[in-house]
This record gives sequence, C-alpha cells and structure tokens, in this order.
Amino acid sequence: MSDKFFFKGRKTPRPRYESYGYNTKRLVKLGTQENPLQLTVATEQRQQEIEQLLAQHQLVGTVAINADVAENIVDLEGILNKPQTTTFEKKPNRNDDCPCGSGKKYKKCCA
Repeated sequence: MSDKFFFKGRKTPRPRYESYGYNTKRLVKLGTQENPLQLTVATEQRQQEIEQLLAQHQLVGTVAINADVAENIVDLEGILNKPQTTTFEKKPNRNDDCPCGSGKKYKKCCA
C-alpha cells in the first residue's frame, strides 16, 4: 500500500528560508557605527568639508586623503540626495463635480 492513505503530513519537511537568499544585514544602515561610510578625497580642505557634512547629518564615516585616486563620495551623496516619491492628484470620476468650479459634472465639463 502507498503512504498517501495512512501518512498525514509531508514526507520531507519544508526547507527553512530564513537563512537563505536575502541580506542578513538589512537592518544595519550605511553611515552608522556598525557600517561606517568609507570615503576618499584628494585634499585636506575637502576632508574637513566632508567631515562637517557627516557631523551635520549625524553620520559616521572614515575620510581618507589620497591625491593619486579620484574622489569617492558616492555613498555619502546617495544618502544625502535620496529620491523623493512622486505623487499625483487623483483624477475625478465621471460623476464627481468638476474641479474647475463650474458646478457641472466632470463628464459634461472638462472630460
């Protein structure tokens, strides 16, 4: 006889997906004590400017001076210039009053 008549449940247990396939450090944000920013600048004056920006925005990072390498502050710019979500006003339904103020229904006026 087969197992399907007497066995209730799975022959093999479901795999546990908690530890597979996604970032385990997703709670650690860039620019914190646990994950500081790694920045490279060319001059000491630029280093002071970047350190002021870090202090102003309460971020943690290490700024290294290296004139031979191009400036690398991409991570800092990404944090400071987060894109804003665009929202649109809802278009009125056909039988709603027209937003132009004519008093007519939207379907008879501006549709």
